Amino acid sequence: MKNQNRREFLKVTGMAVAGSMLPLTARASRASFPGINSDTLKVGLIGCGGRGTGAANQALNADPNVVLHAAGDIFPDKMKESLDNLQRVHGEKATVPEDHRFLGFDAYRDVIDSGVDVVILATPPGFRPQHLEAAVDKGIHIFCEKPVAVDAPGIRKVLRSVKKSKEKNISLVSGFCWRYHEPKRAIFNRILDGSIGDIHTLYNTYYTGELWSHPREPHWSESEYQLRNWLYYNWLSGDHIVEQAVHSIDMMAWAMNDRLPVSVIGTGGRQVRTDEQFGHIYDHFAITYEYENGAKGFHFSRQQDNCENSYKVEMSGSKGRGIADVTRDIHRIDNGREWNYEGESNNMYQTEHDELFASIRKGEFINDGYFMAKSTMLAIMGRMAAYTGKRITWEEALNSDEKLTPEPYSMDYHLHVSDVPKPGKTSFR
Repeated sequence: MKNQNRREFLKVTGMAVAGSMLPLTARASRASFPGINSDTLKVGLIGCGGRGTGAANQALNADPNVVLHAAGDIFPDKMKESLDNLQRVHGEKATVPEDHRFLGFDAYRDVIDSGVDVVILATPPGFRPQHLEAAVDKGIHIFCEKPVAVDAPGIRKVLRSVKKSKEKNISLVSGFCWRYHEPKRAIFNRILDGSIGDIHTLYNTYYTGELWSHPREPHWSESEYQLRNWLYYNWLSGDHIVEQAVHSIDMMAWAMNDRLPVSVIGTGGRQVRTDEQFGHIYDHFAITYEYENGAKGFHFSRQQDNCENSYKVEMSGSKGRGIADVTRDIHRIDNGREWNYEGESNNMYQTEHDELFASIRKGEFINDGYFMAKSTMLAIMGRMAAYTGKRITWEEALNSDEKLTPEPYSMDYHLHVSDVPKPGKTSFR
């Protein structure tokens, strides 16, 4: 995907893909878990933190004949806590044998090679491109947590893996959970059907408070400290615009039918969250996405305590406006005739896995690969503009050679803590 321009990217990622048979087919699910048999779907968990544990729980609830077959993580304490909790809830279905519990930076390979049918990728996102590549090469189905990379080289690797996953008929479901939320599906389907006409302005927010951090222990290396506090180092998280606020950017992209912007400009900084424990990332961003037809998307995010929270997308078009507000649970279109979502809601996290496992059973694959790569790249692009203070085109962003991840990985490797980026001084690469 190197040296690819915006039109070529649109052509590749916008191709219609007809449903076809998966490599794995199975008989109808049984009413209750019968123990491991030829129809049992074996799940591997890579990344045993809170999100990985939650995803494993949802996978075990998604099908009556599924087991947690293998697990991998860097830290033994994280794995033990995760598996103990899952076993308390699911009993036999979550009892992972000792020889299927893998530790270290290469644990992902052991999980993927252990005979699993489905793998959950839930480590910090800096590792996601190589984990996705390995799972696709093995030909197994995938739940891939968002975001899917932290830099453009990672996105290019993800795009190669997505292309191969489609060729192999692999089901690939992303962690962009709002795409599996019934109220959001209802409103965005109406937006895409033209309910508010041609969109000219989008405003989206992700204003929230500070998140967790773990105090430094005397026996930790710098690598272990950063890994245990991965949110605050952009080689692991991509900064909070990529790791967290990307959800709002993804909803903006959804409203635009995943069309790509021409360029981006923006700002950001570190006003409140300045202590050493917060690494080198920003605590706020303000980004403007500019589209070929003149439409503009305005993104604002922050992680600062004791401030007003906001998590929404507002869309204005030639025929009216729409709003999807997570904070206030509002889904409304006003185009002369007001529409409000009045149907039932759902647990979108569970629906992701329900639909993934149903696709495997039916032999009808689903693949979120291209939109998950696009939305992640939009967030990375916004971070680039904020860090440098420059206007950056889609082509420049996608073809950037800036690689944040320090491979090969080692717990003993002395990681340098990068300076906080300074707009106008930090260069674009």
